[in-house]
Amino acid sequence: MIRKILAAAALMALTTSVSTPEIGAQQPGEMGYEDVSVMPDGVVGDRIQSMIATFNSGDPERVRVFFEEEVGTRFRGFAPMEEHQAVFAETLRQWGPVEFHSIRKYTPAREDGEVVVILRDTNFDAWRAFSLRIDDGEEDRIAMLGFNDARTPSNVDDPPLTRDSFLAEADRSIRKACELDVFSGTVLVAHGTEILLSHSCGEASKRFHVPNNIDTRFNLGSMNKMFTSVAIMQLVEKGVLYLEDPISEYLDESWLPREMTDKITIHHLLSHTSGLGSYFNDTYWESSRMLYRALDDYKALVNGEELAFEPGERFRYSNTGMFLLGVVIESATGDSYFDYIRENIYAPAGMTDSDSYDMDQPVENLAIGYDRAADNEWGWENNLYKHVIRGGPAGGGFSTVGDLHRFALALISGQLVSETSLETMWTPQSDDTYGYGFSIEEGANGKVVGHGGGFPGLNANLDIMLDRGYHVAVMANYGGAASPVASQIAALMARVPPRG
Repeated sequence: MIRKILAAAALMALTTSVSTPEIGAQQPGEMGYEDVSVMPDGVVGDRIQSMIATFNSGDPERVRVFFEEEVGTRFRGFAPMEEHQAVFAETLRQWGPVEFHSIRKYTPAREDGEVVVILRDTNFDAWRAFSLRIDDGEEDRIAMLGFNDARTPSNVDDPPLTRDSFLAEADRSIRKACELDVFSGTVLVAHGTEILLSHSCGEASKRFHVPNNIDTRFNLGSMNKMFTSVAIMQLVEKGVLYLEDPISEYLDESWLPREMTDKITIHHLLSHTSGLGSYFNDTYWESSRMLYRALDDYKALVNGEELAFEPGERFRYSNTGMFLLGVVIESATGDSYFDYIRENIYAPAGMTDSDSYDMDQPVENLAIGYDRAADNEWGWENNLYKHVIRGGPAGGGFSTVGDLHRFALALISGQLVSETSLETMWTPQSDDTYGYGFSIEEGANGKVVGHGGGFPGLNANLDIMLDRGYHVAVMANYGGAASPVASQIAALMARVPPRG
């Protein structure tokens, strides 16, 4: 799971996550951690109590004072103060005020001195955490701070749920999020082909007060990476390309220098081990979105990138890497990336409401993305001038919760790629939680694969619970709004016995 480290830059990037509610890899039954419901003495307890009070206040001025008086200079300077304040405000909006529950102690203990504070939120009645580290070399100030979801504390024994009571609790939680206006979007929970729960709320257009419905198309963010990766594996199965191929066989030097592309393989791009970064750079943010529609239009954003490390050395989530897989698909097939995905992913899966739509065209039943804005009379701003004009291999297309369910079914049934390819894609590579274009989690719900996506004004998530047969799709046209809902559904699901 990707942490919400306190910088608004994290909210401005396409992100990946599987929404299982946990911190760390240990399970309570494995004695991996123990929760102690006593506030620490001394400076650590003082910092924790101040942090909770500041967070719950919702006061940006109080956040500023907290950072100036209690946070170290290095972390404080990680982002402008306005961005720290924005992350506090956005997380408070999603969670609601929090209450202290415990300090989580790990076995073996964490070497970096990180303190994990377990909290219960009020919007979802869900377990959350503040992670912090105190720097005793700088007047005992906070040197690191993050917001996370959390596993159920070891000293809490939640009663098991039947399937019916799970669905009732999930429905109640979703409706509460809708009533609080912290969620605007659609939710679908299915077991195999059977849809057990579906719900929609909020507005697809605040300008015209058009409500969302269960078939509304929402932006996928990074979830397009699943489609791109499946397409690559289709071509591998056909012998059109190979995972070990250097991408210099498919990209000329108008993209990147040959000395770089000779070292980067298709495997590196799929597994985010290429060393490349993200094309959402300063040039992108300072340019007209009209400049970037076809894949070739992105050369100006990709050209000039440098490797952060030698390919294969380690994991680094890369939008540029996944985007270049789309260029590989075009080069290897002679088709446009968009036509290939439409004909080889969407069509066989029956995904009739999914595509990388052009945002300057009047696509029907398509949600506009929104984030709260304190500096205008409407209280909201849309993301039309932040988002790409057309999504692509790394993210930005559109779909519905129904189509995501159909995609999950097509994958599992072998309609899109073979079982061998699925096993390859769903096996962790250099990172324990990522395979080929899919996030991977092992936890209370067994093995869960899928992907999340986020950007200003949008958030979406698909969890395919392989061991339990459940599929959960959540899509939102508020930034950061789908993940808490998906996490809560996963937490409730974990309380249903496997045969419940």
